[in-house]
Amino acid sequence: MTRTILSSIFVAALIGYCSAFAPSQSSVRATSLSMAPRFDKTSEKWITDVPEEMEGSSYGPIGTLYRAGPKPFFTRIFNPDTYDQAVLKYMAQDGCDRKEAQGNMDAFLENPQDWGFQKVSEQNGAYKKDYANANMEPKQVILTTVWGVGVVYFLGSLVYNGVQDQILVGSFHRTMELLGME
Repeated sequence: MTRTILSSIFVAALIGYCSAFAPSQSSVRATSLSMAPRFDKTSEKWITDVPEEMEGSSYGPIGTLYRAGPKPFFTRIFNPDTYDQAVLKYMAQDGCDRKEAQGNMDAFLENPQDWGFQKVSEQNGAYKKDYANANMEPKQVILTTVWGVGVVYFLGSLVYNGVQDQILVGSFHRTMELLGME
């Protein structure tokens, strides 16, 4: 009886040991794309030769502004190389196309904690959020455009009137009088 139990334990351990050398599903999925971006060790950058994966082949900075807001938009404008490297790295690691990688990168730059929570939830069986098409329904685009134009007009008007009428200067002088400094 003990010999049978020991034999069973030995066989189970042997099977577990042998399966450790089998490739995992995630590594097979990530490398199954023959056109996935790859890391060039000489330049220490992610590169791709496929036109569908190069910068500018998906949506532009305005698409980033609509999908995720101003934070990733300004990151994309002022650090385009860093943004592109992050997108290519995400494409290579996740095995997705450029549009999906850009959507995920925009969501990450907007709010890393929520994006990470969503990814962990997806791994635990929750629905997969489509960041590539977020906020792109025609009604949402129109609403966002109207609000954006209204906010820019209001802020521009406030600054223009403040400079032209010197509203802030009068307030500054009145404050200085109250403090007894003038």
